[in-house]
Amino acid sequence: MTTVHDLKGQTIAFAASGGLDSCTVTKWLTDHGVKVVCFTADIAQPDETDFEAIEKRMRACGAADYVALPLHDMIAESGLEVIQFQAKYEGAYWNTTGIGRHVIVAGMVPEMKKRGITVLSHGATGRGNDQVRFQLCTNMLAPEFTVYAPWRDREFLQQFPGRSEMIDFCHHHHLPIKASKDAPYSTDANLLGLTHEAGKLEHLTTDPWFVTPGMGVLPPQAPDTPEVVSIRFEKGRPVAINGQSCSAFGAIQTANALGGKHGIGICTHLVENRYVGIKSRGVYEAPGMELLGSAYAYLLQLILDRRSRELFDQLSLYVAKQIYQGYGFDLGTHIARAALAPITALATGTVRLKLYKGRAEFAGAENVPHQLYSEANASMEAIGSFDHADSEGFLRVLQVSARALAANGQVTAPAWAKLSAS
Repeated sequence: MTTVHDLKGQTIAFAASGGLDSCTVTKWLTDHGVKVVCFTADIAQPDETDFEAIEKRMRACGAADYVALPLHDMIAESGLEVIQFQAKYEGAYWNTTGIGRHVIVAGMVPEMKKRGITVLSHGATGRGNDQVRFQLCTNMLAPEFTVYAPWRDREFLQQFPGRSEMIDFCHHHHLPIKASKDAPYSTDANLLGLTHEAGKLEHLTTDPWFVTPGMGVLPPQAPDTPEVVSIRFEKGRPVAINGQSCSAFGAIQTANALGGKHGIGICTHLVENRYVGIKSRGVYEAPGMELLGSAYAYLLQLILDRRSRELFDQLSLYVAKQIYQGYGFDLGTHIARAALAPITALATGTVRLKLYKGRAEFAGAENVPHQLYSEANASMEAIGSFDHADSEGFLRVLQVSARALAANGQVTAPAWAKLSAS
């Protein structure tokens, strides 16, 4: 395991957000003779738009140099792929931080190679998922690099067993931190969403709506009047919202504003299974992902047949787990992308949603050239090419296997089916 003593005299690249961990680690490493180059990814995080302020903080903490990485398009495209896969971890979390870590490493590696730096460091703790994501993404994109995590260095842990000691350290050295010991929870942010955890949120008696939203309003505070939004997709990509053309980045920005206004995807609660094997509690905000993701889900309902739907659902579950666990660059995920391509090629259409107090409900769809839905065939009226009487032969075939199961003792009715109607 790499320790701070192994790095003395070396230059390392540190993934710095400008927060408490970044300030503490940068100062601590510098004091131990390590030359720290801080890399900050601009992934359109709504809680930190003044990157000049981040650079000043990191240089004040001893950074030998500072690199700002403009990754707006990369984070937007990665979010769009999550939407196309419907890759929500454990059914609720849009993987906003998980895919964000993939983006940060993908942005850092080329710049590190230009500078001849071969050690990537990060401030992720030893209990969370981010340490895995930073590690595996770096190992896959740059297997020759070393990854150094202070939170797995015994010397660092002895000096900083918790957040309180880090704050004391920064105050002692007059470092420009914004953190305080009475902060109610911690937040990680990027274009795609906010992740809130720790602090008072570790208590299950704390209501998820205890969080102060950063990307919108809580549903009860949303407008009393619904708003209908039109989203045009072409080959799986949102190309216009309410008739206004947009890029992937612009679509997510606009969707964040619209969704946040109506409390869509605000303060979603999940007690999830971390990859390291412990349960954790997260409160998530992802208004744009939820809005665009809901519209895309309705579009998929129109174009996928039964068998392709079953395969897609498996891909969705698989990729959600892959991203969450840090495997977004491996062969399995690459294969999943190849399997997804024929679906996105068909995903063209305009979907309208009604936004109202935290809900994004289907309001209509049109211009969907590849839809399988037919009003005529689905109608209960005497129209269309589907003749009700044709089902007689279909059901005669199905009854053969059903009766065979019963005749050979393979049918067991559940207890509720045996209850008396009286």
